[in-house]
Amino acid sequence: MSNGTNFDVAGAINTLTESAGKLFQVQVDIANNALKALTSVAEPLGKTATDLIGNFANIATQVLQSVSAAIAPKK
Repeated sequence: MSNGTNFDVAGAINTLTESAGKLFQVQVDIANNALKALTSVAEPLGKTATDLIGNFANIATQVLQSVSAAIAPKK
């Protein structure tokens, strides 16, 4: 005898599977977007850091040349 409730097990499993798939896809999309954002931030930072290191190296070279010129005996 039925009490009036009719469970659609296959439909429930199908809906659950679809929901899990959508959640997984959203997580993949979020990770992908985060990776793209990190890449777009890292590129300019890397270039700036490289330029800064180059500038410091040039300054250090100029300082050493000036010090060497000041210390070197004059002829």
